[in-house]
Amino acid sequence: MRLSRRIDQALVLITLFIVSLVFCYALSNARSTFAEGDSSAAVDNESYFVTFYDEGNKLTVKTEAETVGEALNRANIIINEGDIVEPKQDTLINADNYFINIYRARPVVVQDGTKEKYFMTASYDLKTIASEAGITLYDGDEMKLVPNAHFLEAGSVTYYEVSRNGGRTLTVEEEIPFAEETVKDYNLAVGTSEVRQLGEVGMKRVYYNVLYINNEEASRELVKEEVVRQPVARIVAKGAKKSVPPEWETCANYARQAGVSEADMSAALDLIYRESGCRFDAENASSGAYGIPQALPGNKMASAGADWQTNPVTQIRWMIGYVNGRYGGWSQAINWWYAHGWY
Repeated sequence: MRLSRRIDQALVLITLFIVSLVFCYALSNARSTFAEGDSSAAVDNESYFVTFYDEGNKLTVKTEAETVGEALNRANIIINEGDIVEPKQDTLINADNYFINIYRARPVVVQDGTKEKYFMTASYDLKTIASEAGITLYDGDEMKLVPNAHFLEAGSVTYYEVSRNGGRTLTVEEEIPFAEETVKDYNLAVGTSEVRQLGEVGMKRVYYNVLYINNEEASRELVKEEVVRQPVARIVAKGAKKSVPPEWETCANYARQAGVSEADMSAALDLIYRESGCRFDAENASSGAYGIPQALPGNKMASAGADWQTNPVTQIRWMIGYVNGRYGGWSQAINWWYAHGWY
């Protein structure tokens, strides 16, 4: 009996030991699964410290919001109609110690003769306020802040009054839209692009003579306009780097022997095939341009070798000097070709 009891006790201990091993293994496996499973769950999104300034109040938070608008929503800051947020709500947050200013709209009344316009604005610029009120200020007109004589009726409202001084000309500032330019970059893979230069709108000042009928504006005559600030083009680089197609491999070998690097190969072959199809005896019937680079006259290529008329390597060697000296490289030369149809 005593031996049987000891055996039973031993079996119980062995069973408990096995159970504890299984539990430890399961716990370890669960930790490993959590750590190595979905990487998006284990890695935090990039977060930044953002400070809001709102009518003398200051709030600093750490946020993973991607845009100014999203940061405002996460901080439970309500933006009302007429409020101004700087930077704009669609601006990306991409740096620490990011500052966001909020200018709250206030009630305003603009009086123009017998007409009154009530609205909400956050601006203190007189021209902006007049524009928001739908009022045109002609040259010589004035708009000024006046005491609120109707406080009991209208409450706390900022009053502005327009004084018409018989102006018959009008000067306005208008934006000049910026252009968008696309360049090929043979260091970027096909299908990718990068913004190399942000576009900026320009500004021009426009002068009009105004025709009145029954004391109302009837028409405007353009007198002159002058550019105050030139626009800056937005430049986007589009990837053009690609592997050499089999049918171009012979020409690529000529280019390698001539000294074209692999980094420049895509741009070089693109230009070569557009000019001559990589034919050493290609000749333009109208101009007389000759060879792979379409040199004009063809005998300019003699500086690269006496066999310039028949040797594609010699011709491409001369072409390297030409594109480097005139354009600064193959990429610049092919971008010129795309813009003008020649190089």
